[in-house]
Amino acid sequence: MFENYEVWFVTGAQLLYGGDAVIAVDAHSNEMVAGLNGSGNLPVKVVYRGTVNSEREVTATLKAANGDARCIGVITWMHTFSPAKMWIHGLQELRKPLLHFHTQFNREIPWDTMDMDFMNLNQSAHGDREFGHIVTRMRRSRKVVVGHWQDAVAQAKIAVWMRVAAAWADSQHLLIVRFGDQMNHVAVTDGDKVEAEMRLGYHVDYCPVAELVEVQNEVTEAEVNAMLATYEAEYVPADCCKAGGKNRGQVVHAARIEIALRKLLKAKGARAFTSNFDDLAGIDQIPGLASQRLMAEGYGFGAEGDWKTAALYRTMWFMGQGLPKGCSFLEDYTLHFDGDKSAILQAHMLEVCPLIAAGKPRLEVFPLGIGGKNDPARLVFTSKTGTGVAATIVDMGNRFRMIVSVVDCIEPKPLPKLPVASALWIPRPNLEIGAAAWILAGGTHHTGFSYDLTVEYLEDYAEIAGIEMLVIDENTTIPGFKRELRMNEIYYMLNKSLI
Repeated sequence: MFENYEVWFVTGAQLLYGGDAVIAVDAHSNEMVAGLNGSGNLPVKVVYRGTVNSEREVTATLKAANGDARCIGVITWMHTFSPAKMWIHGLQELRKPLLHFHTQFNREIPWDTMDMDFMNLNQSAHGDREFGHIVTRMRRSRKVVVGHWQDAVAQAKIAVWMRVAAAWADSQHLLIVRFGDQMNHVAVTDGDKVEAEMRLGYHVDYCPVAELVEVQNEVTEAEVNAMLATYEAEYVPADCCKAGGKNRGQVVHAARIEIALRKLLKAKGARAFTSNFDDLAGIDQIPGLASQRLMAEGYGFGAEGDWKTAALYRTMWFMGQGLPKGCSFLEDYTLHFDGDKSAILQAHMLEVCPLIAAGKPRLEVFPLGIGGKNDPARLVFTSKTGTGVAATIVDMGNRFRMIVSVVDCIEPKPLPKLPVASALWIPRPNLEIGAAAWILAGGTHHTGFSYDLTVEYLEDYAEIAGIEMLVIDENTTIPGFKRELRMNEIYYMLNKSLI
C-alpha cells in the first residue's frame, strides 16, 4: 500500500557532552527505529537519518527531506537537550509534514542506578520542550505524540499521522478530470481552483465528454465480455441483467463506458473525476456503475461537478487503504423524523461506493427519471452499520474550511421502489444539533464518508494543509458551535498570513 514511501526519523542532540554521548544517542536511536519498524503497527517504513548536533546538520537534513520523493514526513525526537535556535533555519526550509515524538529510550526511571552521566544523556523531558517552544514560536504546524516508543497506543497515533502524510503526498499534483461544469448554478460544490492548487495541491482540468466518447467507441467486444464476467463474479445480477435478459444491453453499455472511463483517466494520469448529467452527449447512460466501481479502486469522485469532494474522497480512500470497512461519496437525500432515532438517508442517483456495502451488491437496471438518458445500470445495496465520519471541504472566500461530522449508521428499512445504494445515519449528538451545526458551518450536501477513519485522521490532515477544521460530535452544542464559528471568523480575519 505505502511501500513507495518512508518517514525520516531525526534525533536532536549537541556536542556538549562529548563524542561518547553522541555514539550512545545514535545507538539508542537505531534501536528505537528498528523497534518501530518491527512492531507491525506502522504502515510506512521509518528510516533513521542520524543525530543532528548543529545548525548546519539540521538544515542539511531537513532540506534533503524536501528533495527526497520517497520521504513523506519527518519525525523529530530530542534525545538530549538540543538548543532550539539551531533548528530555526531547517524548520524554515522544511516543507514536509512534521511529527514531534516526545518519548525517551528507557521506559522507566532507573531509580537505583541513575547518576549524573545518565541524567546528562537522557534529557528528553526538557529537550523536547525546548524544541517544542521554537516550533510553536515559528507557528509551524505539526503533530505531537507523547508516549514510550514501544507503547502500542503511541505507535497507533504515529500510524494515523503516517497514513495522513501519505495521503497528503498523494494529493500533491492530484489531477481531477471534470466532465462538464457546475450544474444548475450550485454554489457549494464550486470554489477557487487556483487557491485549491496553492493550498491543497490538486489541479482541476475540464475534459469534454467527446474525449470519453472517442475512447468508448474503440472498446472491443472482448474487453466488454471480460468486464461482464467480472460483474457476474462480484455481484448478484438481476435476471433482467443476465445474458438474454431484457436489460442486458444496458449492462453492456455500462461496461463499455466503464472501460473507456478507466482508460481515459489512466491516459491522463488523473486520480479523480466529476460527472455532470447535463453533459453526456454520445453516452448511452449516466455512468453510475462505472463511478461506483472506480471509487472502489481509489479514484476520487464528485457528482454534478463537485471537484472538492472528488479530491477529498481520493484522500480519504488513500488514508484508509488496507483498513476493512470502506468509504464512499454520499449525499444527504431525505430526513426521517423519529425522536431520538431521527436520521438522514444518504444515497445518490447512482454513485455510492460498494466498499461500504453490508452484503454482496445487486446489479440492476432501472429508469432514473432525470438526465434524459437511457436506463442506467447500478449496484444496489445498503451500507454496513457502525460509526463513521462524514467530511466536506468548503470555500469560505478567504479560506478553506473542513467540516467533520461523527455519525452512527443504523439499519434502514427496505426501499422496494428506490433501487439505489444507500446508508441511514444519525449525526452525533442527534439530528437536530448535528444537522443544524452542519448548516451553520456552511456544509455541503455531498460528503466523503469513511467507517475506518476517525476525527484524528482529518484533524492531522487539516493541520498539514493549514486549513480551518470544525468537528460536530457528541460534545457539540449549538451555542458553543456558534461561538467557535465567530471566534474562527475573527482569527482568520486577523491572521491573513495563515490562510
